Amino acid sequence: MVTLKTSKELAKMKVAGSITAQALQVGGAAVRPGATTGEINRKIHEFIVSKGAKPSFLGYGGFPGSACISVNDEIIHGIPGKRVIREGDIVSIDVGAIVDGYQGDTAGTFAAGEISERAQALLDATRESLLAAIAVMQPGKRLGDIGNAVQSYVEARGFGVVRNYVGHGIGREMHEEPEVPNYGRPGHGVRLVPGMVLAVEPMITEHSPANSVLKDHWTVVTNDHGLAAHFEHTIAITDDGPVILTLP
Repeated sequence: MVTLKTSKELAKMKVAGSITAQALQVGGAAVRPGATTGEINRKIHEFIVSKGAKPSFLGYGGFPGSACISVNDEIIHGIPGKRVIREGDIVSIDVGAIVDGYQGDTAGTFAAGEISERAQALLDATRESLLAAIAVMQPGKRLGDIGNAVQSYVEARGFGVVRNYVGHGIGREMHEEPEVPNYGRPGHGVRLVPGMVLAVEPMITEHSPANSVLKDHWTVVTNDHGLAAHFEHTIAITDDGPVILTLP
């Protein structure tokens, strides 16, 4: 069942979203050649705790980090640790924070030094597909309109859409109904109504979207080892249109 949020709940989620967005900025600023994914995770964790918030991901389903940090062909759920970031890598950071019982969830992919033109095109297309999706999130539209906005944007540029991992509703729980695919048909699916809050997160691949989970039981990688990018915002549907809650 889709849980609609009141104006008071949305105000709390905006606070959680702001702290989450700032934590993503902290993580993004730490992406540089020579840094480890563990160091990036530590800075994100320390920032979230310093704001009186709780890292959403730490211990969630047994996950050992406060952020998912995925490098190059890793799509999502990368476990932070000793891996050293190298020049030309792209680093996806997914972070969540809980404030006063409500969740924020956001993600972005960052360049470590100079990256290839192809990698930059992938980052740009993924980010822009998220903005295209947000633009259609008006009351009365449907989930299929969101997914189609992402899919049509990135596939027109030759990139792949991951289908077995999707966005989601969010509120007191990190994952609520409905699921929010990054593909779909316009005019199909659940209708968008004021009070819905959705985490929309395009997960886009350089080539084929086929993927597998590594032996750590978390990290999802492309089967062909092509690059992957991930951008996400938490968005509220209001009478006046979509409102991004994960802004710093």
